[in-house]
Amino acid sequence: MTRVCLVGDDDVELRYELVSRETARDALATYDLYEPYRNTVALETVSLGSAVSLLNDLNWYLVRFASEALVFEPSVSDEEWLSRGLAAAVRDGELAPDETDRFLKVFGVADDELLEPMFVTRTGPELPDYDLHEVDETLVVRVTESEFGA
Repeated sequence: MTRVCLVGDDDVELRYELVSRETARDALATYDLYEPYRNTVALETVSLGSAVSLLNDLNWYLVRFASEALVFEPSVSDEEWLSRGLAAAVRDGELAPDETDRFLKVFGVADDELLEPMFVTRTGPELPDYDLHEVDETLVVRVTESEFGA
């Protein structure tokens, strides 16, 4: 199963914004929604293609209310998430899964909240420690080269 996790902007309650609007509510109606981190909406889809299609369907809302749209695809990595852009590139065959692990955005996780990310380039098997805050854990997201440089 492919997972999707939408992260709300700081000044909105993402779940409310999505389910209070008919088009977004209809797009999400067949999914069981849960909140793995504060102000997130997550769900499971059947494939990478369906995850990217859902994100495309929700684009109007994501632009306005979400700071991140993440995709977890076990056939690409069993530990790291993909940015929306990278997930689309893999789905469209623009990047092979084994070419996706160089550019990373590492979020700190403390008290079930995603903290500001640290951008790192993978140069070996070990990643640098997240050092922006004291954290319980980290969430690693693979990003495109253009997202990394933005």
